[in-house]
Amino acid sequence: MKTIQIYDPPMCCSTGLCGNDIDPALVSLAALLKQFGEQGVSVARYNLGQQPLAFVQNPLVKTLLDQKGVEGLPLILIDGVVHLQGHYPDQTERAALTQAVLGHELKGAL
Repeated sequence: MKTIQIYDPPMCCSTGLCGNDIDPALVSLAALLKQFGEQGVSVARYNLGQQPLAFVQNPLVKTLLDQKGVEGLPLILIDGVVHLQGHYPDQTERAALTQAVLGHELKGAL
């Protein structure tokens, strides 16, 4: 089973889907992660503002955070390997993420 881990910058809530000015990329990512979970993928998401210990307990994440600071977030790992860093995936990158995680595209993928 594949594992995907998202290390988010500090946000007001665990997904960033709160407040008055919601980033559409966060909405698309949340929907994609939900689809991954429905496909049996292990999905874990960490928010620096709420779960800082998760960032320092992972040596790779800690090193990248030490090197780039919060500008290096979000960080997306697939099976412990960096897949994307510094921004949320756009439509093309979501397709590549889906291919990397599932080995195929999702019908109606965002």
